[in-house]
Amino acid sequence: MNNLQQSDRQITPTLLVGVDFGLPFFDAQLEELGLLAQTAGLTPVARITCKRKAPDAALFIGSGKADEIKQLANQLGVQEILFDQSLSPAQQRNLERHLELPVNDRTLLILQIFAQRARSHEGKLQVELARLQYLSTRLVRRWSHLERQSGGIGMRGGPGESQIELDRRMIADSIKRIKERLVKVKRQRQTQRRQRERRDAFNISLVGYTNAGKSTLFNALVKARVYAADQLFATLDTTTRQLYLGELGRVVSLSDTVGFIRDLPHGLVNAFQATLQEAVDADLLLHVVDFSSSGYLEQIAEVQRVLSEIGAGDIPQVLVFNKLDQVEPALRPHAVQDVYDLAGIPTPRIFLSAQTGDGVAELRQMLVEKIQVPETAPVLLPDFHVTHEADPDFGTMEPK
Repeated sequence: MNNLQQSDRQITPTLLVGVDFGLPFFDAQLEELGLLAQTAGLTPVARITCKRKAPDAALFIGSGKADEIKQLANQLGVQEILFDQSLSPAQQRNLERHLELPVNDRTLLILQIFAQRARSHEGKLQVELARLQYLSTRLVRRWSHLERQSGGIGMRGGPGESQIELDRRMIADSIKRIKERLVKVKRQRQTQRRQRERRDAFNISLVGYTNAGKSTLFNALVKARVYAADQLFATLDTTTRQLYLGELGRVVSLSDTVGFIRDLPHGLVNAFQATLQEAVDADLLLHVVDFSSSGYLEQIAEVQRVLSEIGAGDIPQVLVFNKLDQVEPALRPHAVQDVYDLAGIPTPRIFLSAQTGDGVAELRQMLVEKIQVPETAPVLLPDFHVTHEADPDFGTMEPK
């Protein structure tokens, strides 16, 4: 059995491996991969990185680095090797033979976490679809020990259908059935959305990088009890509640969606189209950012990339820089609200702490103002401008 399928309470010493190909946002410390591993129940005991111009076709990292990893793994008693990048089936198979240890990649790790955390019927279907699609490309490795079956009595002779072909057919049938069931779920969601549209509901969706605090902010705004924790992918299923805005005398629809992450498996993006549709159909996106994270700029860029991929890139946004209470006082901004240059578009930004409640009232007031302003009206910017001298992310507020 694959180690990632064991109980999350079992300690599995794991070696983390990252390869720098010169691409942006390389995590030199493998911090995020370590958090993902811990979330899946693994125990990282060592981390190793290297640089390459391109992946090695056979071993991804080359034979020399593979020997180094094998030696380190033997010294530390490692039971599993985990790569921060996606491996091809052939590379994964070759590495396992060379290292004599189970080898997995970031894609399978995220799939396993999603499988552990999905709660709703739709979420479980989506995760199972992505898992089967991933597994279908790994059948050569998983069933390489099986030989072709021989033709029997009553057959034309020659080799029969191999076990791998049987398994591939079974997986294809399962994928087809799950897709059909997801179509029905999507229709149900469309019916619910049409009902909201008939009620002239204004739809707001919370989006952002995983562990940015979306669920905590959702609970603070609507007084709900959605599960929230300081971990990656604490919640996966979309939750929608009514948010009452007293100043307008009306309610709006607020949805908490699944968090995004760097190198999100493409199969999961496709599989979660029904869930992410809440963001596509929104009138306004609250883009929640973990202001305490050193890599929040990269996280903003990744969320923007996924939003564009699912067709939500042009929906108006409000940037919510969360976890202000975890930021050093000297690094906090001089004003609660300002305007952020988001890919060349002036975007309202607010700093708050969903955990302590500081700034939540100001966010509600901002929502009131956004809903009151017609979509065709020009955006009114605050009476100050932002300079980018000391800090490229936010500057001091200087009166005009």
